[in-house]
Amino acid sequence: MQDLNRDLRNKPFLEEPLGAPGVRRPLIGVPTGREKSQRFFGLPLYIMNQTYVRTLENLGALPVLIPLQMSEATLRATFERLDGVMLPGGEDIDPSLYGEERHPQLGSTDAERDRTEMLLAHWALEAGMPILGVCRGVQMLNVVCGGTLYQDLTTQMPTLNKHDYFPPTYERFRITHQVAIEPDSRLARSLGQVHEVNSMHHQGIRALGAGLRVVGIAEDGLAEALEMPEVPFAVGVQWHPEELAKTDQHSAGLFFDFVRAASAEWRAAVTAEWPALFRSRTGAPALSFNGNGVEAARSESLGAPPVEQPFGGESSAVRGNCA
Repeated sequence: MQDLNRDLRNKPFLEEPLGAPGVRRPLIGVPTGREKSQRFFGLPLYIMNQTYVRTLENLGALPVLIPLQMSEATLRATFERLDGVMLPGGEDIDPSLYGEERHPQLGSTDAERDRTEMLLAHWALEAGMPILGVCRGVQMLNVVCGGTLYQDLTTQMPTLNKHDYFPPTYERFRITHQVAIEPDSRLARSLGQVHEVNSMHHQGIRALGAGLRVVGIAEDGLAEALEMPEVPFAVGVQWHPEELAKTDQHSAGLFFDFVRAASAEWRAAVTAEWPALFRSRTGAPALSFNGNGVEAARSESLGAPPVEQPFGGESSAVRGNCA
């Protein structure tokens, strides 16, 4: 395996092959969350776990945080300057986006974050732009492709092993179980066929979205990793490799392979027919809110509009996925 303990954040290029032009460092968009500041008297803030950003930068990316509440035109113009998208962990996804009512154990949701990530994920998959989803991120990939989620594993799948090893009771880097990885998958190139992972989620993949493939399965049978084989790099994992990348070369390798895919000529690898094929499978994103937080038109098949939890607040449920 390639040694990834290099300080790529201080290098002008991702790679510098002998006698060839340097490989440029790609611009990776990371959508934020939002919260009301305790320090600054309730001031509304955009937030993101620094570990994602530092991991991406250390492995050669040029990370840029994408705020919420942007108009679709602003968001699209931002997207078109990117080389890749990373979807991080965070709140639960509103189940109305996959045609279900809210489960009593659903955690807090943010319709504006759902809107932003749905658009970015849909555009990235449609374009064939490299995309990596972590925890909530893999769930978002599945929902964008028409899949569904278990809203609460403990109550809906009580025979499964424990997956909600949340801080502060447990360390974020605590190894909790193994994942078996399909040997012919992109993920196996980074992690091998068996990988030990941490686990900080109470939701999980249920019905698989169109065009996706399950490439990683936990010991209890729960899907833990997805890929879309028809595009250069579209991978999602249910665990948090960013927390393991400091000490685990395989986890760092997953991020580096994503960064390298984003720096490559991925546009040339996407067939001319692919965008129309993707749209025929998934349609347009069905969204409840626009960038101003105003309810927008929605498909009747999705049922009633979601009841959004106030950002920075708490829902009646105590569960949620980990950021």
